[in-house]
Amino acid sequence: MPLTFTLDPSVDRELRDGILDLWTDVTNAGGAVGFVAPVTREEIRPELVRHFVAMAEGRARLLVGHDEAGRVAATAFLTFNSHRLMKHWLWLYTVMVHPRHQGKGYGRDLLAAAADAARGFDGIEAIRLSCRGGLGLERFYASCGYKEVGRVPGAIRVAPGDDRDDVLMLLPLS
Repeated sequence: MPLTFTLDPSVDRELRDGILDLWTDVTNAGGAVGFVAPVTREEIRPELVRHFVAMAEGRARLLVGHDEAGRVAATAFLTFNSHRLMKHWLWLYTVMVHPRHQGKGYGRDLLAAAADAARGFDGIEAIRLSCRGGLGLERFYASCGYKEVGRVPGAIRVAPGDDRDDVLMLLPLS
């Protein structure tokens, strides 16, 4: 059964807790979403609050996918670029699908819903994202239409002696 996507849902305790659970579960399953396992909800909470502040200030929008049981199953934050010469594209951050739903095509659905949302924003012509190298993520994003446009070798230090490339991907929206 497909996910139900909502752009800019009301942020309440249920949504907050659902995102915290999702982010924790994705990280602890090995997902590359800004943390390294093991992680707790309390370690993630300050980063989620920063995302919510960006939303409240109009700098970011939230896309949430709910599963058939109504649980938060996927998220992506669409963040507007504040640089006056780069306002024609936005960043896609914290792209997550719950591990119990991976392999069902929901990641592709999430990226398609994010692109559809971005097309509805005035003046947005492209989506950029960065991903951690070494996990095959760039191949997944490429299969969804993104093109690798840059790579910084060893920019992400997962652990001492474990540096990964920061891979920059771009999806033109036209």
